[in-house]
Amino acid sequence: MQPIVQSRAVSMTFPDGNGGLRALNKVSFQIYPNEFVCVLGPSGCGKTTLLRLMAGLLKPTSGEMAFGLRAGELPRTGFVFQDANLMPWRNVQENIILPLELSGTSVEGIKLTEELIDLVGLQGFERAWPKDLSGGMAQRVAIARALIHDPDLLLLDEPFGALDALTRERMGSELLRIWQARQKTVVMVTHSISEAVFLADRVLVLTPRPGTLALDMKIDLPRPRTEEMRYSDDFGRLARQIKGAIAS
Repeated sequence: MQPIVQSRAVSMTFPDGNGGLRALNKVSFQIYPNEFVCVLGPSGCGKTTLLRLMAGLLKPTSGEMAFGLRAGELPRTGFVFQDANLMPWRNVQENIILPLELSGTSVEGIKLTEELIDLVGLQGFERAWPKDLSGGMAQRVAIARALIHDPDLLLLDEPFGALDALTRERMGSELLRIWQARQKTVVMVTHSISEAVFLADRVLVLTPRPGTLALDMKIDLPRPRTEEMRYSDDFGRLARQIKGAIAS
């Protein structure tokens, strides 16, 4: 199968007036269509930089970030951050449709917005203002907004990091439901080993800065994932392998 993203010895150095800050060093991996991949590593190891390179927002200092869906084109990309970044003067429906308005393709937007509101479980909140939403609800809006233009690649940068533990687990299950319904390629940065094992097909672990690839591990748990799996021996085994790679 042709990879949707291929990182070939990608390195990234940011100028800082002191010889440059090396964020990534010769990172190589492949992401395949419809995969769910989680990226872990210590703070400052280049996880967010890696997402920005995959989105085409940055160019690597050396190496190549190659894309395989359409020759010479970047994949259509949706990006979700830790902060939902909703426009406070726009209601839920208006926030979701915003990317289509900005691109001038909002003619069919209302119908698409209604479908996505149903998909992320926000029926009845179409006219709600961001100030009236919980953190989990705001992130549902952000996910719907990222999906409105039917992206090939959905990039999530610690989307549940600001949520409490119970809401975070519930949002993880909701994200899996959305992913299974839409079958998007997802790359998600997280600091939670348990979250990565529960969600992902594969886990990538980066070393401390400059980030190099310490582990590329397949998560061999069956799908659909259930909450009971979190307490299984296989789940614990996978979590220990990832923890060992982060600690080494």
